[in-house]
Amino acid sequence: FVGVGVMGQAIIKSLLAKSATADQICITDKVLEKAEEVSSNLKVSLKNISEIGQKCEVILLAVKPQDLEKVLSELKTSIKPDSLVISIAAGKTIKFIEENLGSKNPVIRVMPNTPALIGKGVSAIAAGTYTNAGHLEIANEIFASTGLVIQIPEDKLNAVTALSGSGPAYFFNFIEAMVNAGVELGLTREIATTLAIETISGSAAMLKESGLDAATLRTNVTSPNGTTAAALQVFSENSFENIILQAMSAAEKRAQ
Repeated sequence: FVGVGVMGQAIIKSLLAKSATADQICITDKVLEKAEEVSSNLKVSLKNISEIGQKCEVILLAVKPQDLEKVLSELKTSIKPDSLVISIAAGKTIKFIEENLGSKNPVIRVMPNTPALIGKGVSAIAAGTYTNAGHLEIANEIFASTGLVIQIPEDKLNAVTALSGSGPAYFFNFIEAMVNAGVELGLTREIATTLAIETISGSAAMLKESGLDAATLRTNVTSPNGTTAAALQVFSENSFENIILQAMSAAEKRAQ
């Protein structure tokens, strides 16, 4: 692992819980103190990038997009020719990684999301030029430890970033707004928070377990001229669907 921030650590912890042992994992990070803390807490080996290139068969790049080019320039001097490179850096293409490595190493791009922290994530994976079925199986096994995995063409990854990659923050924002509105309507913040969280988690469970789509479930709960209809009318009048489209388009554009 090159980079042990929130997502890097989440993947490591999931792997250790499901399929890997600590002696199989090496880490590095540009913040040495953080790497030392993770190494101590998780009992994984602390190496530099050059050592990881020489030693590791699978190299997972969990660094910020702006740091990726520098990491690749260091990695290219030591990486073994058959090592699999997996990147979760948003917006950085497989072509960018392959060109900066200057080799024929198999490369896979992945867009995970933060519910991976609790094993409820969803990750989209895309294969590079030199990737085969065996490499995809490895990537699938790694990210299956954090939740659901789907395979898509790379040209759809920016849309995935806009939907599931950034998506958790949309729901957190919506819950913030519901809680604040509940307080404005006279509820305590504690009660409003509990009601909002249980409402969204129960609604998500209905979507997964009922076999019905969101539109049908929405229609089923909306009585004509009732309270839900009054609220949804305000959403409609304020172009709720268009706001969501504009927001996701902005996220996709940033990824591009």
